[in-house]
Amino acid sequence: MSLRLSLALDAGGCAMPEEGRIAVFAPRAGLDLSALPKERVLILQPLRPDYESFEAAGFACLPGLADLPEPERFAAAVVFLPRAKAEARLLVAQAETVTTGPVLVDGAKTDGIDSVLKNLRKHTETSSPVSKAHGKIFWFQGGNNALTDWIPEPGGKVDGFVTAPGVFSADGIDPASALLAGCLPQKLGRRVADLGAGWGYLSAQLLKHAGVEHLHLVEADHVALGCARQNVADARAAFHWADARKWQAPEQINTVVMNPPFHSARKSEPELGQAFISAAANMLVASGHLWMVANRHLPYETLLGERFAVVDEVAGDNRFKVLHAQRPRRAKG
Repeated sequence: MSLRLSLALDAGGCAMPEEGRIAVFAPRAGLDLSALPKERVLILQPLRPDYESFEAAGFACLPGLADLPEPERFAAAVVFLPRAKAEARLLVAQAETVTTGPVLVDGAKTDGIDSVLKNLRKHTETSSPVSKAHGKIFWFQGGNNALTDWIPEPGGKVDGFVTAPGVFSADGIDPASALLAGCLPQKLGRRVADLGAGWGYLSAQLLKHAGVEHLHLVEADHVALGCARQNVADARAAFHWADARKWQAPEQINTVVMNPPFHSARKSEPELGQAFISAAANMLVASGHLWMVANRHLPYETLLGERFAVVDEVAGDNRFKVLHAQRPRRAKG
């Protein structure tokens, strides 16, 4: 529930323009936006599950500003801060650039709202913050191009790959993915899927293996998938902006490779990885293989044993484990 947004608009002194569209950046599923006029709101959310939640609730939605049919200036904007500092600064700067009226910034203390406010005050005048529920909301006037230094130069590369603020492992190759890539057999089969493909490191390695004819990159983060399109420039690759837990493969898959997520926001949720395992089992051929890497403490072996005939730990260290599962069992019921 966005109590802080309601307080800012009802009693905090922020006057929302009576006309014009309102851009809402990065709201998470379940957030109450009833303080805003739904018919004027455009949700900008690159994460597919959250996007689908707001779309189902009747909001106009796009993955990001780049997906607007033509450039637009908004009457107001609301930014819900993500955890990643660089991504938070980028979203606030983007909102300031495309907005002629107030830009509201909302975030929990654990998301760095105090740091953003402190740094923003070096660039422009802001309101006094409204504090509630372990967080703050404040606002400032958009349209002054005061935050251009918060927008990174396009085309930057890390370890030879294009990444972006806020995507998983934006600062370089994830060591767990590198471990998994080094364990894969030379032959993977003709049809391969990378679930939770991120910005494409694993997929780029998969295409070096003999016999791969089709590779499906499935990724819920639209920004990360955009990076993957640049990092995996291969006609055999198909890109799917989708929640891997629900994605329906267009063909039966010989091998699934994955480094699945295991947390939502700051909370550890092993159920995410478990859902990836079930999805993999459902899309594989009867003789199919699953190769995955996970943090050492995550409890995946029980479900793997239920959904596959053979399960082995083939590599690992004190941080990670590489698991190989063969011959999926169909889910009961």
